[in-house]
Amino acid sequence: MRRGLNFLGFAVCAALLGYAWYAQAMLHLEPCPLCIFQRVGVAAVAVLFLLAALHGPRRWGARIYGALLLAAALATMAVAARHLWIQHLPEGAVPACGATLSYMLEVFPVSDVIRKVLSGSGECARISWSFLGLSMPGWVLLAAAGLGAFGAYANVFSRRA
Repeated sequence: MRRGLNFLGFAVCAALLGYAWYAQAMLHLEPCPLCIFQRVGVAAVAVLFLLAALHGPRRWGARIYGALLLAAALATMAVAARHLWIQHLPEGAVPACGATLSYMLEVFPVSDVIRKVLSGSGECARISWSFLGLSMPGWVLLAAAGLGAFGAYANVFSRRA
């Protein structure tokens, strides 16, 4: 049962990433640096689900996977919450648009890039897509919360088949 639930979690993450790439390629929604960080978070959760499914750990190993999944989901939720906060700042309070993520990674050390991205900029404040009144980071926040809870359930509370 645990293995199947982990494969299901991986499939949900793959679907989320697939839609993100669809939105970028077909809907022409360019991701801001915070969006890319959220994709990295969902991809990390996907890799953990896949590893847990392939490994099929017993009691303590499953608990470790559950904790790692929850931690990765919480980190993704934190980035999405920061993005939502930036989107709801008054117009004059948001810094101007910055350099692209690829340029910053070429020029600055990774720690500086993370600090600059999390501080947000103009392109992160723009809402160019919404569904049922929630922007993309709002949906990522909800999805990450659900995936974290599901990962904890699948690996800590479910029985091994």
